[in-house]
Formats: sequence, C-alpha cells, structure tokens
Amino acid sequence: MSVDVSAGTDVVGGTVVTPGRRRRRIPKLPKALVWAAVTPFAAWAAARVTGLERGSLTTQLMTATPYAAAGSLVPLFLAAVTRRRAATAVALVTTAAFGFSVLPRALGSAEATSGTPLRVLTLNMLFGHADPEAVMNLVRQLKPDVLSTQELTPGMVDELDAAGLKEIMPNRVLQTAWSASGSGLFSRYSLTPLENLFRPIGHNMPAAVVNVPGVGDIEFVDVHPFPPLGSQVHEWTAALASFPAASAGKIRIFAGDFNASLDHAAMRRFLSRGYADSADRVGQGLIPTWPANRGRVPPIITIDHVVVDQRVNVSAVSVHTVPGTDHRAVFADLRLPRLPSS
Repeated sequence: MSVDVSAGTDVVGGTVVTPGRRRRRIPKLPKALVWAAVTPFAAWAAARVTGLERGSLTTQLMTATPYAAAGSLVPLFLAAVTRRRAATAVALVTTAAFGFSVLPRALGSAEATSGTPLRVLTLNMLFGHADPEAVMNLVRQLKPDVLSTQELTPGMVDELDAAGLKEIMPNRVLQTAWSASGSGLFSRYSLTPLENLFRPIGHNMPAAVVNVPGVGDIEFVDVHPFPPLGSQVHEWTAALASFPAASAGKIRIFAGDFNASLDHAAMRRFLSRGYADSADRVGQGLIPTWPANRGRVPPIITIDHVVVDQRVNVSAVSVHTVPGTDHRAVFADLRLPRLPSS
C-alpha cells in the first residue's frame, strides 16, 4: 500500500488483499486402523451372501445381519473421508451386498387379493405361559382360520378352551407336552392328521390336511426345530433340510418358530424349494419377533414366520405382542389359488 502526499492531502491507493481461507485438512487415519474397521463387515457380508456361516456362534450372529448392514455405513464413511481408496471400494461393495440382502424385506407390498382367503396366526406360548385371555383377544380380533402354536402344554389347551377357543376352533391336531416340545394346530375348518410328510427333527411338529372351502385340501405344518445352540446346530440344519419341497398338485404352508431368520443359509435353502416368507413378500420382513416382554430390551431378531407356497398371494402380515411369552405372534392374511388337481 502507498501514500501520495504531492497534493497536500493524504490519498490512499493500492489494492487490499484479503488472505485466502486455509483448507482444513482431514487427517488420514493409519491405513491399518481403517482396514480394521472395514474388514469385519466385509467378512460378514461375504459369509451372508455365500452362505458360509459355520457352527453355532456364526449361525447365531447371522440373525443380526440387518444391524450389521446399518453399521457398515460407518466404516464406509470413515474410509471415504480419510481418502483410503481401496478401503472405500471394499466398504462400498460391502454395504451394497448388505443392502441387496436386507432391504428387499422392507420393500414388498400387498399382493393381489384374488383367491380364497386363509388367515393364519402363529405363536410360541413359552412353556404354556402365554396369557390365555390375550391369546383369545387376538383370535377374536384377527379371526384366524388356523392357529399354529409352539411350546403348547396340556394345561394351556385347557385354559384356551375355557377362554372360548373350543367354540371358535373346535378342530385340532395336538402334540402337547409339559416342555418346549409341545405343539398344536387349531382350526375353524376340518383337520386330518398328516403322517410321514417329513421326518420331524427337534420339537414336536404336527402336520395336518386342512379342508378349505372353495379350495379343497391343503397341507399345513406347525414348525419348531431346536434352536441352533451348541451341538444342536446340526439338528437345526437337518430339520430345515427335512421339510419337503413344494408340490405341483398341493398347496403347503409352514407356520411357527423356525429359530431361523432369512439371513440363515439353511432357511434360504428351504425357501428356494418353492416357498416364500409371507412377511418378506409384503415388506414386513424386518419386524423382530424375539425376545418380547423383556422390559427395556425390545425384540431384536425375526425368527417366527408364516412360509407359503410361492403361488399363494399375501394380502397382509402383522406382528403382535402377547403377555406371558417371549415370542410375538405373527398373523398372515393369505389368498389361496385353486389348483387344477384340487
């Protein structure tokens, strides 16, 4: 800046230069730290996509895949802002793999309403401790045609009948027990026990032929394999593998506590044999069903399902908390096609 005083006055001339802002540089984290954040999620996504979970621990962890999918955004952001290109690419592929695996469960919609209605309700009774009045309120509200129950004790049957179930659903195929092994099917329509459809492995899993007016006979299975804990993971895998594939001339429905989520390879292999998860079909597949009624701990995983033949349309699915049990009830409003052989 210069000052001209030749005319007797001070004249200020020149150019005022404003200093430019310095760019705040984001410090690069050590490469090892970034990869340490990215790698576990990448390994999880790879196991989920390829079905490589092995043993009890990884099988149980796989139920938390939706949470891992959300968590994978953190290492992606970390790698991106620290400009680790290779780590960013791996993290991006990881998040995309999780997204393709998980997001479709929230994107379904109600399907065509054509077909004969069949309303299905399933509930694990927790050793017969579910509140019978609450169960009956749900039955009266939702009006299921078939009720599939697990951990059903003889005493629970008496309590439900005393609360009015015998008048609403007089038809039943029961395999009760004073333990977790008890199970039973109740129906408004006639039921006939179905033997030798598959080899039950785990808890009691009664099967029955349901005569649905307007459709004819369909096959219905009450599902409850052992949970994949410890060495029981082998029985759990074998139980899901033992279920029969879909039949061209028969509609088949499975409902119950599968002790499996859609992120388990064994469950996906079962579904690939001609079936679909009803909640997944209508965008309700991420609603957790266990554990319920645990105070401040909300339900976190989805292991109770109504699985249908792929030819069955799903109108709606809802999940309901019932006092006294650690599982939530799953209700599916289905539409059955009439098969040419029916």
